[in-house]
Amino acid sequence: MTGSSLEFQHLASDLRLYCGDDSLAALAKELKRNGCKRAVVVSGRSVSTSPAMGLLRSVLGPVLVGESQSVRPNSPVQAVEEAARVLRDQGADAVIAIGGGSAAVTARAAAIFLAEQRPAQELCTRRLPNGQFDSPRLEAPKLPQFVIPTTPSTAFVKVGSAVHDAATGQRLALFDPKTRAKALFLHPEFLRTAPAELVRGATLNTLSTAVEALESPKCDPVSEAMLTHALRLVARHLDRTEPEDASAREYLAVAAILCGRGTEQAGGGLASVLAHAIGHRAHVSNGIVNAIVLPHTLRFNEPATQATSARITESFGQPPTSAAADVLAALLAPLPIPHRLRDIGLAQADLDLIASAAMSDFFISRNPRRVQGAADVRGILDAAW
Repeated sequence: MTGSSLEFQHLASDLRLYCGDDSLAALAKELKRNGCKRAVVVSGRSVSTSPAMGLLRSVLGPVLVGESQSVRPNSPVQAVEEAARVLRDQGADAVIAIGGGSAAVTARAAAIFLAEQRPAQELCTRRLPNGQFDSPRLEAPKLPQFVIPTTPSTAFVKVGSAVHDAATGQRLALFDPKTRAKALFLHPEFLRTAPAELVRGATLNTLSTAVEALESPKCDPVSEAMLTHALRLVARHLDRTEPEDASAREYLAVAAILCGRGTEQAGGGLASVLAHAIGHRAHVSNGIVNAIVLPHTLRFNEPATQATSARITESFGQPPTSAAADVLAALLAPLPIPHRLRDIGLAQADLDLIASAAMSDFFISRNPRRVQGAADVRGILDAAW
């Protein structure tokens, strides 16, 4: 007998997912199943005026007691506080997040703010003097969450909620398993509402997140199955993001959900860290930043990922001996997106500040190759600039 025995634990939470024209009726049933009689929608302004919202209002009737259009990119604290006020004023007993990742995060964080009644700075994960990260336990019960995606975001099945403090420029990460969505609903009319560039950016985030999880030595075989199929779906449909192609958008949303579930055991790395540090500064989506930096973070990680990189290349139908960074660069090169950090308005003078901010991000501790300090991050930024 050769080789070591297979040892791992894969602990998964419940997933209730509905896809298709009947999914809004399923939402009404899920609300009733959870004893919810006063639901409030949390969304952005554009989706709130779409014909799809008319369908939802008709299906839910008096159960829908309020709507907050406070969602903004990167979930600023002020927008989350506004959503929490609507939940409180309407006496909500359920939250329906409609939109992309920012909608899901804003809805979860608003439920946390409402229940915990403390400033975000007291609720977020902090880096301790010894370099370790500490997440405070958030004990208060939270309103049940339901999600109707408009873009293919991995955030829908997560329990972390990272909000942006505009006053300090900090990214504040809140973690509460009680905010995990009770159910998700992929409805074609809602999936048609998002512009193609938003869908493309969210899909690129899915791609990067899946790649980083597959790099990780903590990726178990069950997670690997979900992540590799997520990448296959992305590769097939990445160039089909127009609103009229509802079928492609459904598959991209499924890919994002698979990716979100597959990264429960291991996920996040340098590309995610840099997207967090750069996205709100450059006013571009995390997915676009991911696409710019991912080939460079893959190359940085190569000394530590020799045993895992084949999982990535094979997902894209390439030989296991191919360099993952080269495979990704070739896949991304034809896309009509920025390909250098300078193309999104960053100056070289910005890079030291970004490198410093990256070192305080929780995800940096998950990178497969240890990041020794800000100088390592600065080297990657220089290569991507």
